Amino acid sequence: MKLRPLLVGAVCLLASGAAAADGPGQDGVLRVCQDPNNLPLSSHALAGFENRIAALLADELHWKLEHTWYPQRMGFIRNTLRAKVEHTERYKCDLVTGVPKGFDMAATTRPYYRSTYAMAYVKGKGLDGVQGLDGLLALDAGSRRKLRFGAFAGSPVTDWLLRHGLMEQVEWYRSQTGDAEQYPGEMIEKDLASGKIDVAFAWGPIAGYFARNAQGAPIVAVPLASTPGLKFDFEIAMAVRHGDEAFRRRIDALLEANGAKIDAILRRYGVPLLPLQP
Repeated sequence: MKLRPLLVGAVCLLASGAAAADGPGQDGVLRVCQDPNNLPLSSHALAGFENRIAALLADELHWKLEHTWYPQRMGFIRNTLRAKVEHTERYKCDLVTGVPKGFDMAATTRPYYRSTYAMAYVKGKGLDGVQGLDGLLALDAGSRRKLRFGAFAGSPVTDWLLRHGLMEQVEWYRSQTGDAEQYPGEMIEKDLASGKIDVAFAWGPIAGYFARNAQGAPIVAVPLASTPGLKFDFEIAMAVRHGDEAFRRRIDALLEANGAKIDAILRRYGVPLLPLQP
């Protein structure tokens, strides 16, 4: 009478063992999916903060680190996290190092940082006292009408620009283009620095990094505060495949244990950090 439950238990143990043997990291390799040209997040030269955080995780695991490079645009998950190496059953990579909290195309870890959109402008051109969106509105109407804004289509700042009748002054940028050589930071590093636009609105890590490192002009980045009806801050997590629950929990534990080290990396890149939500 007891044989059947024992057999069922044995089959379950064997099945779980087989699944674990095929899971991420069983060969001692942390395979990450990253964009090769998206500073300050990641680059093929391993110069981004996601590159450094991935290296930190690999060191903590005592695993070798390998990369699958693909532009973080349409099809990114399909061509990385969900794609298998040709003629094998092994996936190309197992960990995406930056996705919004609640990302539904994969299973997400705990958020490891929270940042906000920012505005950037060149110092010494009449905007030095502006410390946020209210500061722009406080400018006299004549000065405000002369401003040229740069913004990514579909970004949270679009609603604010629409509310205040500024849409005709906007130079629109696309965050996802077909050109792998383009990168979001060009708006600040090139167009803002050269004077093509006067104010750039971008994701805080991008604005903070290129404001700090731009060579063409002195640039300041001002983080934007969320207000009722206008959300500018977001929490960022990592992502694994649905079903890789043990691996997700392991990455979760590493992110929690190395929070201080991760924050230090982010600050070195000029990322405007906000406290994580409880």
